[in-house]
Amino acid sequence: MNFTGLFFAVLLSTSVVAQDFPARPVRVIVPFPPGGGADALARLLGPKLADLWGQQVIVENKPGASGHIGADLVAQAPADGYTLLMSSTASLTEKNVDRFAPVSLVSAAAYIVTAHPRVAAANIGELIALARANPAKLTFGSSGVGAASHLSAELFKSMAQVDMLHVPYKGTGQALTDLLAGQVDLLFAPVQTVLPHVKAGRLKALAVTGAKRAQTLPGVPTVAESGLPGYEAVGWFGLLAAAATPASIVMKLSAGVNRVLAQAEVRAKMTALGADPRGNTPEEFARFIREDQAKWAHLMGAAGIKAAE
Repeated sequence: MNFTGLFFAVLLSTSVVAQDFPARPVRVIVPFPPGGGADALARLLGPKLADLWGQQVIVENKPGASGHIGADLVAQAPADGYTLLMSSTASLTEKNVDRFAPVSLVSAAAYIVTAHPRVAAANIGELIALARANPAKLTFGSSGVGAASHLSAELFKSMAQVDMLHVPYKGTGQALTDLLAGQVDLLFAPVQTVLPHVKAGRLKALAVTGAKRAQTLPGVPTVAESGLPGYEAVGWFGLLAAAATPASIVMKLSAGVNRVLAQAEVRAKMTALGADPRGNTPEEFARFIREDQAKWAHLMGAAGIKAAE
């Protein structure tokens, strides 16, 4: 068989494989403990994808190393589309990003600057004043070094010229537990993670980190409008497969995820959680990841932050 014939034979075989995909259960690896934003979104999308594909979608939590244990598991899995990663900023670095095939962006939304009730600040201006009066005394949790919950706080520190102590956890859920217990003072957290506690009065929402106010908390101002002009940060979640996964399977995965994200019920549930439903093509998601990594690279270098590996 000549090269042209071989090429079309391979193309036909991958197309047939994609047509039959999935023929067995699909695993979605969440590289953080239960209770965080990635976990909530994976468990919301899982049953809908299962209905669409006619196969079970199993969500598994594999926390550790700021998301890199779960990420490594997916990168090393067979490149057949049956093992996916619900990723966030923390899971990807310049060193491992080429080990994955982007499938689709799921959500990209502002975080909430959340405080324990004992923190003597009702807004961002008061928080900045408190931090300046007590250098290195205020503590903030995160889901790990290099996570959006970490970097958004580091951006705040840099722009506000304050010193606060970082306390990294294996996931947002664990950081939230300690915030509720008063073990840490602050958490720049996904809306879906802290919203119930804010509404119940167990935590204080000082501001949102995006360019505009959150639909779920319209009375909470942005960081920029309440004391730190120019500040903006968002956290994202998206699905990826192992890098060598055939493009035809990646496209079928992406099409399925986008169909689910377009469902009114799913969008309503995500919005109620404080997540911003997105969805895009693999190429668009790859570009989004490159731009996101470039945005944080300068900050991490200036602050001496080394991403987990």
